[in-house]
Amino acid sequence: MKNYSTLLIIGYILITVNTVCAQNFPFILPKEKPKQPLSTAMQRNYDNYLAPRPEDNELYTQFKYTKVEGLDYSNDDGTVSRRDPSKIIFENGKYYVWYTHRKTETPPKGAKQATETIPSADWDLSEIWYATSLDGFNWEEQGVAIPRPPKPELGHRSVSTADILKWKDKYYMYYQGFSEASGLRGDDCPVLMSYADSPDGPWTATNKIVIPNGPKDTWDQFSIHDPYPLVYKDKIYLYYKSDFDGDPNLIRMQGLATADSPFGPFTKSKLNPVLTSGHETTMFPFKDGIAALTIRDGNEHNTVQFAKDGVNFKIASMVEMMPAAAGPYVPDAFTNTKNGVGITWGLSHFTNATTWDKNHAILVRFDCDLSQAINDPEMKKHHVYHRPEVYFKQALSKNQKERILKENKKLTQQ
Repeated sequence: MKNYSTLLIIGYILITVNTVCAQNFPFILPKEKPKQPLSTAMQRNYDNYLAPRPEDNELYTQFKYTKVEGLDYSNDDGTVSRRDPSKIIFENGKYYVWYTHRKTETPPKGAKQATETIPSADWDLSEIWYATSLDGFNWEEQGVAIPRPPKPELGHRSVSTADILKWKDKYYMYYQGFSEASGLRGDDCPVLMSYADSPDGPWTATNKIVIPNGPKDTWDQFSIHDPYPLVYKDKIYLYYKSDFDGDPNLIRMQGLATADSPFGPFTKSKLNPVLTSGHETTMFPFKDGIAALTIRDGNEHNTVQFAKDGVNFKIASMVEMMPAAAGPYVPDAFTNTKNGVGITWGLSHFTNATTWDKNHAILVRFDCDLSQAINDPEMKKHHVYHRPEVYFKQALSKNQKERILKENKKLTQQ
């Protein structure tokens, strides 16, 4: 009887201790998930992210921006634009980047005023140019890489938004080819491809659609934008964006097509779209999978995501001030790596660099710490301070203010 009573007392003490421990989360945040009852939010903090603290999460970062030197924009009058940089590669002792280049007699005027010399949009009447650099800050423009082909060939209106693939010591450029002014219905265009023996060209166009649009009434029936190739699992993984829905505005999501050859055929994933958010498409190998910068549009914008299989992405971190149309330097983009290093810098663009009547984009450099190779505490801060004028620029519209004043007037009269 005495032993039985002793066991009861010990059991009561253990239950009491466990109950107290379960109700009190430790002051020092455990690096591993504690074995105790947790709220849904705390479980998510351990299950959904690479680490419970942002500082320890290799896919969390701040982004820093620097002006790019060496590129002229015609005094920002809107007639010269550079945007949508490709991934950056290092060849021949220097960095290479390709981008959408527009030089027109006027800034964009919209689809209704567009002519053979007046652009409808910032990427209309464009060609693909390239530049090289020894340090990533100062760039020397080399000129046109892929010109617009003669009418009626695909892309005769504009070629834009290029990205680079290196495959078996040859180079392949994927890009959008417009055959009509952007904005007549949307931004309808297929993906085209050119190839070369050197990053300096010359480039030979296949004049064939590489990634076809989807069937009628499917999500990518009208547009396949931002082709972005990587070498992964012995295949070419080409990610792309499409615009669809349109109720009331178009939404953007990301898809995937794979191939054994740069010329195709490319097979679209049966799970497309593979990302529900993101305006431009930026991926890079990371550890044993693929990471994605998911910027504007969709429920999961402003996130960095990760997929071990390159298809089923999960949110790895939430970030701010993400680079638009990022073209990072991805040293192992084409190495079929099994342990992706990650990225630390690249180029992106700022649209509407001055005012809309002089609308044009400029290339800028971004830096970050999304890499296993470095540990930069300055890049791991939790937020960015903005001066008041940044917030005041996000002002109420005239209609919004009139609505608020009307509601207040009605309330005060009652």
